[in-house]
Amino acid sequence: MNAQQREAIVQALWPQAAARRRGVWGVLDCARDPWIYPALVESRLEFLCLYSGRLAPALERVAPQLVELHPGNRFTARWLDEGWGRSWGILVRIEDPSNLRHHLRKFLKVRDEQGRSLLFRYYDPRVLRAYLPTCTADELRALFGPIDSFLAETAAGDGLVEFGLRRGELEVAVRVDDALSQQAQAG
Repeated sequence: MNAQQREAIVQALWPQAAARRRGVWGVLDCARDPWIYPALVESRLEFLCLYSGRLAPALERVAPQLVELHPGNRFTARWLDEGWGRSWGILVRIEDPSNLRHHLRKFLKVRDEQGRSLLFRYYDPRVLRAYLPTCTADELRALFGPIDSFLAETAAGDGLVEFGLRRGELEVAVRVDDALSQQAQAG
């Protein structure tokens, strides 16, 4: 990612008018790269595992982690510089994060046609980008809940896709090089 793309993504994530009201939280897929978990620990940011209970250290290191991100933080910069385009996780924008972990945990498991319980890796940006446009209005309302928007890297890793729920329909905005290059409504 070049410096212009990085700055465009930072500006899209933390527009000055909204910076004080809505936090940006990362849902990191620590299984994607062995660097992620140690970097979280080293960052001294407060982070929470989406899995519950006491976990074996090996599982904790690869589990999805929830962390609040800040524009000037070293961990945030490192994710954008080294992890962007490598499917390290997704972002959510939310005004009141008090129940965010609880809300996100609801979607970790799904049932297949045979009734088997499966892990649902919605926090992988490749999965999220494919999944959200297929959701019904009820599924979207359940998934978004208190979340203002879901954000993920573009497939090419050169921008940011923002998914919002407006009047019950999925709204998708793609930002590349600080320009709103595409806006679509899916329903």
